[in-house]
Amino acid sequence: MATVEKLPMLAEGHAVMVKTLRRLKEEERPEVVEAIEVARAHGDLSENAEYHAAKERQGQIEAQVIDLEDRLARAVIIDPREFSGDRVVFGATVHLLDEDDKKIVYQIVGQTEADARIGRISYSSPLGRALIARRVGEEVEVTTPSGDRYYTIESLEFI
Repeated sequence: MATVEKLPMLAEGHAVMVKTLRRLKEEERPEVVEAIEVARAHGDLSENAEYHAAKERQGQIEAQVIDLEDRLARAVIIDPREFSGDRVVFGATVHLLDEDDKKIVYQIVGQTEADARIGRISYSSPLGRALIARRVGEEVEVTTPSGDRYYTIESLEFI
C-alpha cells in the first residue's frame, strides 16, 4: 500500500493556497472557457492563435488546480505557538549568528511558503535540514554552492 506524504504548512500558507485555488476555479477557469468560445466563433481552428493560446492557458489552469488540490489534501497545518523548548522544529523562528557575527533570523516553513527574502526557509532546504532538531547553542555547518557556512543557534521563538 502506498503511503501519502504529508505536507506540513503554517495556517497562513494554507489560507493562501485555498485563496489561489478558489480564484482559479471561480475566476480564471470561467474566463478561459469564455475565451475559447469566442475564439471558436472566429472559424477555422487550425490557424486560430487565440484559440490555441486559450486552450494552452486552460491546460495550465487545470494543472495548477490539480496540484493545489493535491497539496491541500496532504496538508498538515502546524501552529508553532503550540511548541516550546530548545530544539528547532517546523514553524520555529530561529535566531542565528553567522561566522561573521552577523545576526540572521529565519522561520522554518513548508516548501510552498518559503521565501528567504522575507526570512522564511523551507524545512527541506540545506539550511532548514541542518537546523531541524538542533539545540540552542549548537553550531551548524551548511554546504552551499558558494562554500561551507557556519552558524550558531542563538535562540528560538515559537510565534
